[in-house]
Amino acid sequence: MRTQVGIIGAGPSGLLLARLLHLQGIESVIVERQSMEHVLGRIRAGVLEEGMANLLREAQVGERMDQEGLPHEGIHLAFSGRMERIDLAAHTGGKAVMIYGQTELTKDLVDAHLAAGGVIHYESPAVFVEDYESDQPRIIYEQNGQRQELICDFVAGCDGYHGVARQSVPADKIRLFEKTYPFGWLGILSDVPPVEEEIIYANHERGFALCSLRSHTRSRYYVQCELDDDVANWTDDAFWDELRRRLPDEVSERVTTGPRLEMSIAPLRSFVVEPLRFGNMFLAGDAGHIVPPTGAKGLNLAASDIFYLSRALIAYYSEKRTDLLDRYSAAALRRVWKAVRFSWWFTEMMHRFEDDPITYRLQIAELDYLTGSEAGRTVMAENYVGLPFETFE
Repeated sequence: MRTQVGIIGAGPSGLLLARLLHLQGIESVIVERQSMEHVLGRIRAGVLEEGMANLLREAQVGERMDQEGLPHEGIHLAFSGRMERIDLAAHTGGKAVMIYGQTELTKDLVDAHLAAGGVIHYESPAVFVEDYESDQPRIIYEQNGQRQELICDFVAGCDGYHGVARQSVPADKIRLFEKTYPFGWLGILSDVPPVEEEIIYANHERGFALCSLRSHTRSRYYVQCELDDDVANWTDDAFWDELRRRLPDEVSERVTTGPRLEMSIAPLRSFVVEPLRFGNMFLAGDAGHIVPPTGAKGLNLAASDIFYLSRALIAYYSEKRTDLLDRYSAAALRRVWKAVRFSWWFTEMMHRFEDDPITYRLQIAELDYLTGSEAGRTVMAENYVGLPFETFE
């Protein structure tokens, strides 16, 4: 099989790239190891930066997001028994974030892609990328138990941390940066109204807590836990009790509890690959970087990569330009590292690190300064709504 751009991975980044390319008349084929049902059933984050929301509108898949999504112009930081609101819009010239679940976003992208005649080979795991240094790279994948080959001009590795795109690169050609955190997040999804209409990030002596939402009737809550903890150790009642302990009293009293739809434990880590380009293969999203979820940057960074990569590929096919392809890795990584820094800083400020009373006191002092300073609130707001994409044309 032959196409212009071969895409590994039918998650949001691969689908968004295919959609943006299609609108410019550029062909692509997506290969995905999982089934469509599995991909569309994955429960993931749902805080979209303004830049990502605008990119979805550019891809002509933003209609349902704009109808059903929940714009948020603020977030709350809870500490020392009090809660302070960061007015995102007031400190960023009117910008906001959009609450819209990744599951719904993925469905919108799949529907648009298939309606336009796009090709997605589900249950077709890629096993290797060959000849990516040549002008005819090949994605070797399996379909119905048979080895298949997709020849293309360019390969986009949107296949996540465990994907084959990055693994196809020799170890001496790639540099990895990684930091693991000594705790995880125990999360519950439940069909209960949110305790607050805006997200709450809580610092508490017992550990971090997060109150977020997917809609007016579905909530997602987290508490910091030990890395070796197990979901089997937690009943629903035990989770709700622990969550309420970590919130200010006036918030805790308003928590509505209910049975879990899903409960899981997520480890936290920072991970970055340099570079993101290898010949005619490009890494995007989790294939190239992972951030702790504290700053809600993972999905948004995937979209950031696609912003740069789509424009580079469009410039190549429309004008035979190669300069943007050459600049892709550096441009994408500049924004990646700024988001990694913010996520690291926010994580360090909000979580309990062992039993260290001085660290806790310093965290409270920083939060007190941050929320009491216009400059501090602006720093928080600018980073949370998402730093702007750099000019790339």
